[in-house]
Amino acid sequence: MSEYVPAVLLTLAVCVVLVGLVALGWRHRLRRQGHVPAPAAVPAGLSEPHVSVDGQYVSTTTAGDWLDRIAVHSLGFKANAVLTVHPEGALYARDGAPDVFVPVADLTSVRRESGMAGKFVERDGLIVAEWRLGGLAVDTGFRPRFGDDGDAAVAAIDMIIAAHAAEARGPQNNHDVEKKDTK
Repeated sequence: MSEYVPAVLLTLAVCVVLVGLVALGWRHRLRRQGHVPAPAAVPAGLSEPHVSVDGQYVSTTTAGDWLDRIAVHSLGFKANAVLTVHPEGALYARDGAPDVFVPVADLTSVRRESGMAGKFVERDGLIVAEWRLGGLAVDTGFRPRFGDDGDAAVAAIDMIIAAHAAEARGPQNNHDVEKKDTK
């Protein structure tokens, strides 16, 4: 039995060093991302959601870099969640972590992917919303519990982005508005 003690102690020492290096790396990531602002607060009195989808919040990463998790504000941790899409934006209500609300004005696009930091699934199994967090473009991944729910969520996010863009554009041409008013 005593012949195994050195091997066990060496294994434990290696494990402790590895855990320490992971913690040190995470701490450096937190420091490096200290400038990243917190997500917007969930507004009081959200409208009824267009869609509500059960699933898993995967993580938020730097846009285009699916391995660069955003560690600050608990945005890099997986959690069971419900994604609801409202006219005001998308809400990720996470279990055991603060909710993440993305105002419609910050949403830039939505797409389907097969993976990002922490989760790789079948083709188009993740919903990835690209948005602006302060001045930083980020991607947030969500894995619907049921595959068919993903299409409805993507369509709803696309719809609110398009509605917001149309609202921001306003009337294209004042002359066209005057013509319509005179008829």
